[in-house]
Amino acid sequence: MKLINIQINAPENSPNTDGIHIERSTGVVISDTRISTGDDCISIGQGSDNIDIARVHCGPGHGMSIGSLGRYVDEGDVTRVHVRNMTFVGTMNGVRIKTWENSPTKSLAAHMLFENMVMKDVQNPIIIDQKYCPYYDCEHKHVSGVTLKDITFKNIKGTSSMPVAVLLRCGVPCQGVVLQDVDLKYMGEGGSSSKCENAMATYVGYQHPEPCA
Repeated sequence: MKLINIQINAPENSPNTDGIHIERSTGVVISDTRISTGDDCISIGQGSDNIDIARVHCGPGHGMSIGSLGRYVDEGDVTRVHVRNMTFVGTMNGVRIKTWENSPTKSLAAHMLFENMVMKDVQNPIIIDQKYCPYYDCEHKHVSGVTLKDITFKNIKGTSSMPVAVLLRCGVPCQGVVLQDVDLKYMGEGGSSSKCENAMATYVGYQHPEPCA
């Protein structure tokens, strides 16, 4: 399936208005598209493989998400995702991978490349969250059953509207996370920072904010 040169609009305050949601699909191509929503511009759910996304303008909205994954029994893996040349303007997130804690069955999210991204006043430009829970009573006692493997963020530049520009919050240690040539500035006092948990990331080239210790 190919989605090329389309425009999707929903009010910024409209809940659950994902622009494009991909699930249980193979060989999807999205390019040269503008999306403004009250939720994710593009979300990729379980059972998806060989997804190619290029030259998409996102904003307002919640950004680009892999997931949420790991909530239900027997979810399929998400593999071979290539996202490039996206621009995010005023979004809640830039590129986000989110998985639920205490997944009922095991699954894999792997072989992903996010490259050549521009962030303009984005709250969370790069975020991996394996303790995803949108409710107030989450206790964070369990580890996500989704294994994250071979994930690269390359040439990600722009500005963050919050101090933590890079958040890598893995459950079990993530495998093969690479950040290459990242330059994300926070315009407020103190500058931008990174925060990591079980990430074990590899850093290549220029890094701003500074990598996690």
